[in-house]
Amino acid sequence: MRILMLGNSLTTAHGLPDTLARELGAEVRVHARGGARLAEHLNPKTRNGARTLAALGREPWDFVVLQEMSHAPATTPDAYLTSASRLCKLAHAAGATPVVYATWAYRDGCAKLRRLGMTYSQMHAAMHDAFVQAAREGDTRLADVCDAFFSAADPAALYAPDGVHPSESGALLAVRVLAGTMGSAGSA
Repeated sequence: MRILMLGNSLTTAHGLPDTLARELGAEVRVHARGGARLAEHLNPKTRNGARTLAALGREPWDFVVLQEMSHAPATTPDAYLTSASRLCKLAHAAGATPVVYATWAYRDGCAKLRRLGMTYSQMHAAMHDAFVQAAREGDTRLADVCDAFFSAADPAALYAPDGVHPSESGALLAVRVLAGTMGSAGSA
């Protein structure tokens, strides 16, 4: 199995791609940059864009994982949906199954969440709605880490101190959801 992961620091935190590769017995390649948006992967003038477009045009992939910048699905859903739709079409055209990596709302009470002017529940609902729409419109799979974080017994334990990135436990939960979405019933 070959997996191409497009994203940013939420994709690379705590060695998530390597753990996913071990979990699935897969080859995982990552095109990521801290703070990157999916739109960057569509722009041939950026490093990630040039690499992503070349990889989708020349190499066989089983799955292409799409992870957007942390708050964009909640704050700029139209831009997110446009980029996700275009990348889903490119992945399908390359013979791959796109996977919408639904990341989580910022930790309840963290400073970055307050700056967005949303509650934890509001950010979760806005993000989840955008992810579900992206998966539906892209005719693809949803790796619903967003709901897995939200419904956890102790969501705060899934976050790094910044309230945005995952803790090691959060990254392992993300791996389990991603692996399950791509066909593994195992755990990380």
